[in-house]
Amino acid sequence: MNKVILIGNLTKDPELSTTNSGINYCRFTLAVPKRFVNNGDRDAEFINIVVWRVQADNCHKYLKKGSKACIVGSLQTRSYDAQDGTKRYVTEVVAEEVEFLSTKNGDSNYSNSSSDSTSSSSNSSDGLEPIEDDSLPF
Repeated sequence: MNKVILIGNLTKDPELSTTNSGINYCRFTLAVPKRFVNNGDRDAEFINIVVWRVQADNCHKYLKKGSKACIVGSLQTRSYDAQDGTKRYVTEVVAEEVEFLSTKNGDSNYSNSSSDSTSSSSNSSDGLEPIEDDSLPF
């Protein structure tokens, strides 16, 4: 099984390109924090991400440097011949799913500053009835 799930922040704005056959793809690097602290600083892994087709257009349109994103995809290793004649290897994640975790303004929380939307969301749950734990089938 080849499955990768990452959450991190973009290190620069995504770059949109097109193949010779007209298929759009977008590349960016995701800084994923490590779980441990090294000398008081929290290190990060810098993972190359490639996204294809319509999802590439969306990433280019809505993501920017510093945006928080969740990537689900697979690990891919490819090689190419460099200009100096040496063979180079690249390891990257091919994204199957991209979840934008930052708001359009760049905040990574989901709270909306509009009081109208806050009050409407609380009103939508007013019709729900509480359920006792004893009545649950599990």
